[in-house]
Amino acid sequence: MQHIEANNILTKEQFGFRLGASTVKASYRLNDLILKALNNKMMVGGIFCDLRKAFDCINHNILLTKLEYYGIRGIALKLIKSYLEGRYQKVILENNQHVSSSNWGIIKHGVPQGSILGPLLFLFYINDLPKSIKSNAEAVLFADDTSIIVKSLNPTTFGNTINKVFQDINKWFTVNMLSLNAEKTQFMQFVTKINSLLQIDIIHENKKIANVFNTKFLGLTLDNSFSWKTHIDTVIPKLSSACYTIRILKPFLSQKSLKMVYYSYFHSIMTYGLIFWGNTSHSKIIFRMQKKAIRNIMGIKNKESCRKYFKELKILPMKSQYIYLVALFVVENRQHFEVNTEIHKINTRTKSDLHYPLTHLTIFQKGIHYVGIKIFNNLPAELKELFQDIKQFKLKLKSYLHFYSFYTLEEYFKQKTI
Repeated sequence: MQHIEANNILTKEQFGFRLGASTVKASYRLNDLILKALNNKMMVGGIFCDLRKAFDCINHNILLTKLEYYGIRGIALKLIKSYLEGRYQKVILENNQHVSSSNWGIIKHGVPQGSILGPLLFLFYINDLPKSIKSNAEAVLFADDTSIIVKSLNPTTFGNTINKVFQDINKWFTVNMLSLNAEKTQFMQFVTKINSLLQIDIIHENKKIANVFNTKFLGLTLDNSFSWKTHIDTVIPKLSSACYTIRILKPFLSQKSLKMVYYSYFHSIMTYGLIFWGNTSHSKIIFRMQKKAIRNIMGIKNKESCRKYFKELKILPMKSQYIYLVALFVVENRQHFEVNTEIHKINTRTKSDLHYPLTHLTIFQKGIHYVGIKIFNNLPAELKELFQDIKQFKLKLKSYLHFYSFYTLEEYFKQKTI
């Protein structure tokens, strides 16, 4: 790991199994690539690849060659070679007290499943994939989860580029003895009100890759217009089940225990990916369900206001939770944001604020990059000054949001002007 970090070996496109990386950061990268391209009036499409048993198909000779290329040589390489080679497996079947088994077979491919070293060896194996993409496209990797974003200003070039990129990555997969699952690989073109869907056919081994309007990406359901409606529709049944659980447990558990159930069940579902979809009109139903959960914990009637109970329970309303997570994301990822003083040297009272990019589209303004800037810039000055001390920033921000318990972003932005 010291060798990897000292020599900056792992590609920046890889977000899986890395310290400081996460599904949220990978999702941000994908969303940001798409929204910025759309904001620049480009056509944008995503190829979402599904690999067949990627971890099990790693060729040992290719892996060892790559490790040597990345500077792992001598005794270290021999040790890893010994670790990989000479492993055997067999299959045992038991049916009606009759046991039969296959002969022992030597394992020539794959990394040991469940091992500490396995994921890291896989990252070495797939590390050069992004460099195989030579066209106007960028990859976002989370271990073997491979997504390629293609963009172009010209419709003809767009279709040609997508097919060229697809050929490039397939060539890489073939050379590296990995195989694409054509049935589960998908293409999606992202659209706005000012551009329309194009007829784009991607063929792989005489099979047409599916053109879809929504797709799964690291637990989020992306749709081609960034409405997030499909994702929210998948979340609603899970939250409904959580509300029901809290309600039936109410007679048997203390308020403290019910809060634990809320956080472990309802809250964990509600907050996943909230920074991406929490600013859409479709998210209102999630807030209504959160209030239902609060009423179930407190045992109050359906039409009674929940605002004081949010404060009493020290649970943030959905929009306050959204503000908290977005502001925290900005502070933890300041490298993605510019300060006004980096753009101009004019001494204004907003010189220390984050700089707003030029926008053309509403969906870009609702995206986490733009909203993140707006939320951070509207924080009280004493909070913004804590951005370098993340622990203190989290504590003070949460205390601030618990005090005001904002129901909407409008309430939050209005608070600064009072």
